Amino acid sequence: MRLILLGPPGAGKGTQATRLVEKHGIVQLSTGDMLRAAVKAGTDVGLKAKAVMESGGLVSDDIVIGVVSDRIDEKDCQKGFILDGFPRTVPQAEALTKMLASKSLKLDAVIELIVDVDALVARMENRVAETIAAGGTPRADDNPESFRKRLGEYQEKTAPLSGYYASTGELKTVDGMKSIDEVTAAIGAILGA
Repeated sequence: MRLILLGPPGAGKGTQATRLVEKHGIVQLSTGDMLRAAVKAGTDVGLKAKAVMESGGLVSDDIVIGVVSDRIDEKDCQKGFILDGFPRTVPQAEALTKMLASKSLKLDAVIELIVDVDALVARMENRVAETIAAGGTPRADDNPESFRKRLGEYQEKTAPLSGYYASTGELKTVDGMKSIDEVTAAIGAILGA
């Protein structure tokens, strides 16, 4: 099972990914984690990424695709994977499609969690209040200004993926405003589980 979960920050992608990993025995692949692992392992792609990262630059799409390609060849990805934080742009999605095709693979689904942005801000504020009440420290980016900036970046760069995957017939949508269990059930229905 090869999946992408789409949705703005705070939509619940991480929660649903964790449940899918547990239920289906697949791997959640974070682009950031994969880049750090490739650098640490000293792979060809990792060395290229290291040079870019050390100079303070953004890692190119080609390097990221190389890291993803190497990672999905590993044994623990044989049952499938969920891509986390990738693709972020339509060119990355196009490159991913080509890379998967070169391995005779394809995505089983691209699932977008549809949410109300104002409700997401309220969710974030509640999460911060609950964290503080429990004696914890909220994430540095858990404030309305940072959150709205992240949402704006998502709308500009990543939201166009919906149209791309709709055009390929892979996009399925779920009402992300429902309860966590209802969202899980809707995703399960899409996946035929």
